[in-house]
Amino acid sequence: MRDRLVLLPGWGLGTAPLEPLAAALRGLNPRLHVEIQPLPLLDSSDSADWLGELDANLAQDAWLGGWSLGGMLAAELAARRGEHCAGLLTLGSNLCFVAEADWPSAMAPETFSAFRQGCATDASVTLKRFALLCAQGASDPRGLSRQLQAAAPAVAPAHLLAGLDLLAALDTRAAVQAFVGPQLHLFAGQDALVPADAAQALLALLPDVEIGLVDNASHAFALERPHELAAAIQAFLHEAGDD
Repeated sequence: MRDRLVLLPGWGLGTAPLEPLAAALRGLNPRLHVEIQPLPLLDSSDSADWLGELDANLAQDAWLGGWSLGGMLAAELAARRGEHCAGLLTLGSNLCFVAEADWPSAMAPETFSAFRQGCATDASVTLKRFALLCAQGASDPRGLSRQLQAAAPAVAPAHLLAGLDLLAALDTRAAVQAFVGPQLHLFAGQDALVPADAAQALLALLPDVEIGLVDNASHAFALERPHELAAAIQAFLHEAGDD
């Protein structure tokens, strides 16, 4: 199964933002089986519930990857699976999405709290704002945000809030340190949700993993720059001997 890559999407916007990247990867390497697995729809924000469902439904011994929240979950699942995970790649994923005293390269807690309150009050307005934030820093932010909004699935507010609470609680530092397989972490230079300096913070924590920064790209860089990301991922897979 080392010729299989499973990608997990981010919060709230469904699988569509990853489709162009998956298509670009298949074009570069027809032998690579790329699939996008939707995130679980759960009322619980307990990471054990999310990881249990993902572990039961995702192929064993595959490469695990994901965008933002999906990347954080992929990291936790990679550590859980150990040698039964071929490798890990994350896209615009911070190790802590909300800043901690010992991890300041993240979103301010008060900013996140206001965002969560907005979602509890009016989920549809919050998702529109979220799409705008994802596209901020792109060459065409309005067009990119429209793409994100148009393809977003209808999700119950309870599931959206559970996902936000999970996002706030996750701390994947122990997971990426525990996982001994190959790792690639890609960040966007103009990301409005994950500070670009999170890349340097991750490198300081794990100097032996591959880290890349895509300049002048937004948080939604998987949709904005799919061919550039696909080339970086394919080079990484080739170097790891799994192309």
